[in-house]
Amino acid sequence: MAAIITQASLAIPRPCFLTGSSGKLARVAAIPTTTASSTTSFKVEAKKGEWLPGLASPGYLNGSLPGDNGFDPLGLAEDPENLRWYVQAELVNGRWAMLGVAGMLLPEVFTKIGILNTPQWFDAGKAEYFASSSTLFVIEFILFHYVEIRRWQDIKNPGSVNQDPIFKSYSLPPNEVGYPGGIFNPLSFAPTLEAKEKELANGRLAMLAFLGFVIQHNVTGKGPFENLLEHISDPWHNTIIHTFIR
Repeated sequence: MAAIITQASLAIPRPCFLTGSSGKLARVAAIPTTTASSTTSFKVEAKKGEWLPGLASPGYLNGSLPGDNGFDPLGLAEDPENLRWYVQAELVNGRWAMLGVAGMLLPEVFTKIGILNTPQWFDAGKAEYFASSSTLFVIEFILFHYVEIRRWQDIKNPGSVNQDPIFKSYSLPPNEVGYPGGIFNPLSFAPTLEAKEKELANGRLAMLAFLGFVIQHNVTGKGPFENLLEHISDPWHNTIIHTFIR
């Protein structure tokens, strides 16, 4: 009975990215089979997502990956080796986008309400730091190059570089490339399928938000929070349409 409940729980609908419709990560086909113990088993089949209702998903996207809704208009995931890298690339870019959006929005909000006094995100590069911009670039290039090489090695051969080079007691979970543990997971969040789905959905939203912030600044010369305050003050005249026709 416990096995039946566990399998049936896989059919809990989860929200699909873009469509907003409920998409089951798996579907349960009730196919009773008689066994020696007279128990009933269920056949579980993966279901492909549909980023656009009625549009068939590519055959190489079978719904087994978190966040897979069949969206691949350029065919980037057709090669399985490339797909492994693109999965990690989206995950990392989504995480950076979430940090970037928070770093663009929160300082502006706190400055507006008087808690901080920081420059806008588009002026942050003009500030004086402990080193020149070229020195900082070289340092960042070396550090990120080292991290990316290790990540690439672990993708090509899972488990080959899964131990933290400094904190030796910490290591990546088995076969969970991209989901660090130990010091980088102080709350011990388990990389469950639901957690991966939520992280990807928020990361994708953050990447779109980051693009929106950049376009807003190029058009209005202001930050996102200031744009929002202007819209709230006069929602009928401070809109995207009025911005482009001014």
